[in-house]
Amino acid sequence: MLNKNLLLVGLLIGLMLPSLLYVILLNLFSLLEIKGAASTTGLSQNFRERTLAIVALASNLWLMNTYHRRRQELSMRGVVVATTILALIWLYTFGTKLF
Repeated sequence: MLNKNLLLVGLLIGLMLPSLLYVILLNLFSLLEIKGAASTTGLSQNFRERTLAIVALASNLWLMNTYHRRRQELSMRGVVVATTILALIWLYTFGTKLF
């Protein structure tokens, strides 16, 4: 599926990769918290969720770079659109608590 040069393919993969990575990271930190290896003391409200969302969003940079190296501009544009949509969702969700 990564080999198709379509805007829709880039958009779908660009939405799915960060979403999946975010869920995996949240579950990983939940398990670490249950085991006692991670704690939330001293952190601001929603710090872990905000940070993990940004890390998951940054995973699209790898995807954009991959499409750029393969010269698949349409798929790369789809990933850029997906990244923009997810960044706006992040701002809407966490931005009011930051400022």
